[in-house]
Amino acid sequence: MSTSTWKSELVRLLGPRGYLDRSEDLRLYEYDGGVDKARPDIVVFPRDTQQVSAIVQIARRHGVPIVGRGAGTGLSGGAIPHHGGIMVGFSRMNRILSIDPANERAIVQPGVVNLDISAAADPYGYFFAPDPSSQRACTIGGNVAENAGGPHTLAYGVTTNHVLGLEVVLPDGSIIDTGALWPDSPGYDLTGLLTGSEGTMALVTKVTVRILRKPETVKTFLAIYDSVDDCALTVSEITARAITPAAVEMLDGCLMQMVEEAVHAGYPTDAAGVLLIELEGMREAVEEQAEQVRQACLHCRAREFRTARNETERQLLWKGRKNAFGAVGRVSPFYYVHDGVVPRTQIAPTLRRIGEISREVDLTIGNIFHAGDGNMHPLILFDARRPGDLEKAQKAGFDILEYCIYAGGSITGEHGIGMEKIHLMDKQFSPESLDMMRRIRELFDPSRLFNPGKLLPAGRGCAEIRQPPLIPGNPVY
Repeated sequence: MSTSTWKSELVRLLGPRGYLDRSEDLRLYEYDGGVDKARPDIVVFPRDTQQVSAIVQIARRHGVPIVGRGAGTGLSGGAIPHHGGIMVGFSRMNRILSIDPANERAIVQPGVVNLDISAAADPYGYFFAPDPSSQRACTIGGNVAENAGGPHTLAYGVTTNHVLGLEVVLPDGSIIDTGALWPDSPGYDLTGLLTGSEGTMALVTKVTVRILRKPETVKTFLAIYDSVDDCALTVSEITARAITPAAVEMLDGCLMQMVEEAVHAGYPTDAAGVLLIELEGMREAVEEQAEQVRQACLHCRAREFRTARNETERQLLWKGRKNAFGAVGRVSPFYYVHDGVVPRTQIAPTLRRIGEISREVDLTIGNIFHAGDGNMHPLILFDARRPGDLEKAQKAGFDILEYCIYAGGSITGEHGIGMEKIHLMDKQFSPESLDMMRRIRELFDPSRLFNPGKLLPAGRGCAEIRQPPLIPGNPVY
């Protein structure tokens, strides 16, 4: 069946303003926040679940790969159409359907921007806890697909801890709900299975999320260090005192200089590292914990411990943290953001290993990460116009993640596997574990048309044969 046949079916379904297929338009959808590129044959913009189902049925009839896309802020190539085909953009399914403070939940479409959920819940005294650094742009559908985290993961958990139920379209076009109207759904936990599945088993069309009451008191601190090791050791010292802050973020001296030059957040440019620490809860408890945190920082040789005196200072400190990636863009024409996890006690050795890797590849690597749960985000600066630089950056990323595994951690904490880390899955998991994952995926999508080439390395035998071929004229860059 020719490409024009299934394209014409999509055009009839969606109308002249419901798709893009000109080369100059498709270029905008060939990348995300990572380094991989590939171009779809068409981008379609459904307005409701029934249209998504119809699109999937067309793709299934013609054996065309299909990839979902939210805001394109992902960092592992999850929304890159590795095998061309149909890209489903959810930007027009962007309504908040209900805010239900009495039952502490909200129902939203996948194209709703993360921060807009908290904005809608704010008049009722509630908020949505998962807060990726891209929360002003990223959408809840992508957050569900990648199981996104954020600075406040330490206290609140990642996206899956706040998703109560999903409406999804399966690879055969059928529509199912996974629960959400009761606190503990009977049967298998399909919500948990599909959250973080990176679009390989279903397309999310509606999400029921948990909203939380805003805390009575919030206190934010900046601890400043002359040693990265002391900075890292403080994290374990805080948890040893039975304190779980809402957030513990770390920036090293390299990143701090870039952030301060761009944002003027008040970070010291002569320090080796800082911890951005936030406490939330009842006023009395926060005041008591604040003193314990101060003592922990000074015990680990912090040279200074600052408290944000008002909301303006607090927001400025967080502005520095959440705009860090943009600040790096002012210094380097390209940068490669990675995402690995190590136990808290291994943060200091991991930072030392990252420093060694930086010297080995002769590229600058800055570090900014969720120190409270050991979720590392090294930023590898390079110039893709310089021959060999991209390859060096990719090697550095591979070596860092390999060390994370060695240290007892993981190759991802929130960015997902996508295309970027697929070659590391067999280092993280045994062949038996990977085979079980493939079998589960094939129960949902035996033809492997949903987001092919992502999450799981190609298997053996028939699973490999069913992998769709690259579409001629649509190279992977």
